[in-house]
Amino acid sequence: MIREARRQARRTRFGKLDVKVSPYLYIAPFFILFAIVGLYPVLYTAFVAMHKWHLINGQGPFVGLQNFIEVLQQPRFWQAVRNTFSIFVLSSVPQVVAAVLIAAVLDANLRAKTFWRMGVLLPFVVTPVAVSLIFGKIFADDSGIVNTLLTSIGMQPVGWHSDTLASHFAIAAMVNFRWTGYNALIVLAAMQAIPRELYEAAIIDGASRWRQFFHVTIPMIRPTLIFVVLTSTIGGLQIFDEPRMYDNAGSGGADRQWMTVTMYLYESGWGPQHNFGRAAAVAWLLFLIIVVFALINFLITRQISSTETKGGKK
Repeated sequence: MIREARRQARRTRFGKLDVKVSPYLYIAPFFILFAIVGLYPVLYTAFVAMHKWHLINGQGPFVGLQNFIEVLQQPRFWQAVRNTFSIFVLSSVPQVVAAVLIAAVLDANLRAKTFWRMGVLLPFVVTPVAVSLIFGKIFADDSGIVNTLLTSIGMQPVGWHSDTLASHFAIAAMVNFRWTGYNALIVLAAMQAIPRELYEAAIIDGASRWRQFFHVTIPMIRPTLIFVVLTSTIGGLQIFDEPRMYDNAGSGGADRQWMTVTMYLYESGWGPQHNFGRAAAVAWLLFLIIVVFALINFLITRQISSTETKGGKK
């Protein structure tokens, strides 16, 4: 009896310990993996940014914030920042709007729904290098398809590589081609999770399709839209493959008219200077820019949500 009581007490203790410890053990692999492949590289990059770092010789003397100051004093860095923001605005804003509209169409009663849903995801499967090479030919200055069509209707050809804004538009078109369908499927999943009773109640109240879309669909998928906007912001500010492969040189144009921050980072680390310390400083500056924009997006969306909630209560 005593042994049985001890066993029962031991089982009870192990049971309580299991209930307390098991949840942490289940989520521990994610945090361990994140610490190895996410947190450690960020901290190590900060360490590199504080030193002179050469490709061959490795770690040099400690220089503090000197690398950051030198980067901020470079006109080419600010040019890369302007190019990045321009391409980001031209790609992310139309991309989110188009993704919502495509998701709304796919959520309707269409024939062969699976076919259309797979079709919008096909551009995402294509590699960025292939997309960049194809669009580089489509938007070629001399023999591109777009300029051929423009001249056929009596319009002047556009310098898609020589003109700054035109090159940004062409690169944004590549980004939208690849990512619009992917974001559309994410928004579609959120739309399908909306209870159909809400639409039935709206129909009974006499709401049109547009009023159902703006007063039922959009408010219900707001958390998903916030997620899509944040991921689009992060991806848009880190763009590299498309502008890198837009021409054969891969340097961002003759006057660096489409060179992004990530391309400037690559040039700082692997260019003629091989200055890994300065490249690490550029990486951290880009990280801070992304964090600031993510916080701005979060605050704006939270303010909109709280305003609409107060308006609904009134």
